[in-house]
Amino acid sequence: MPPTWCRNCLNMSTRPRISFDERGWCNACQWMEKKSSMHWGDRQQELRALLDRYRSRNGGFDCLVPVSGGKDGSYVAYQLKHVHGMNPLTITIRPPLALEIGDRNLSNFIASGYSHIHVSPDADVMRRFNQYGFIEKGFPYYGWLTAIMTSIIRIALNFDIPLIFYGEDGEVEYGGSTEKQNRALFDIDYMKQVYLEGGYEQVLVRLADVDPASLYFWRFPEPMELEGKGLYLTHWSYFEPWDSYRNYLVAKEHCGLQEVEEGNSGTFTNFAQNDQALYALHAYLMYLKFGFGRATQDAGIEIRRGAMTRDQAVHLVRLYDGHYPDEFIATYLDYYDMTKEEFDGVLDRWANKDLFEKQNGRWCPRFEVA
Repeated sequence: MPPTWCRNCLNMSTRPRISFDERGWCNACQWMEKKSSMHWGDRQQELRALLDRYRSRNGGFDCLVPVSGGKDGSYVAYQLKHVHGMNPLTITIRPPLALEIGDRNLSNFIASGYSHIHVSPDADVMRRFNQYGFIEKGFPYYGWLTAIMTSIIRIALNFDIPLIFYGEDGEVEYGGSTEKQNRALFDIDYMKQVYLEGGYEQVLVRLADVDPASLYFWRFPEPMELEGKGLYLTHWSYFEPWDSYRNYLVAKEHCGLQEVEEGNSGTFTNFAQNDQALYALHAYLMYLKFGFGRATQDAGIEIRRGAMTRDQAVHLVRLYDGHYPDEFIATYLDYYDMTKEEFDGVLDRWANKDLFEKQNGRWCPRFEVA
């Protein structure tokens, strides 16, 4: 069956867990409509009650915020500290193949006035984790994605700070499962099944030869470790209308966020996902598997916030989507310890043959965005 596109934005019918209404609008656009008519005061009241419940009475840290130095984590940390008077502990899980601008943005964020912990899990285990994710799941930073969940929970338990704020729920905001649309709390099972695509246990089996101590930052706590801890995992996007461009402006003004001079690989924007080189490969694999890439995602965000027409978005997606990340290939081959033939063989394995055909050594779409 040929792919179709949302009639409001450009989300494709190939996107996992997406749905469309009778108008042909995807669930991200339906959520956009719903957000515009919601009474957010109720959720703000819920947020204030939550913060008061966990607010430290002795001057200690009262919540955790994962950050990369990018716009979203910086915005959440800023709101918690400067708007709501909380004392957040911010945490970064060091990404593989970090980029200079990402390191600079993180330094700028910390210097703007935040307590911060930098976690650097075993680099060799991270590489093996990511290599397995790339080959077996078409997910080139699977190990890092796992660590930004498991490590954060580990730090929360070690510091006895049960309240954790992630940024947005991508499933709700961008067109996926709607099960958490009206629920503030999510849990470890949701992380495993949705964000880790149900493959977490399989990866651990493949790493059975690794010293268990070296896997500490990749293991979710056992149920007995969580008993009585009252762990509360939530997304900031539940409590207010999520706007990534607003987040960028706040982070730029108050947290020292800088952009790249030119557009990012595979898109027309220059202010997001600048922390690591593997994101460009992640976006390209997403394109090969599902037919949409980074430009489609960015264009959808711009359409839904009213900053771009659908016709403008179609032009940009045709121009930018599907960028083969030539600029990082040598880095990838060294990191995954592969030849170019082996690397391209993995890409071939994950390319959706219903959507793409190979021409002159590159995968080309059989479809045209419409």
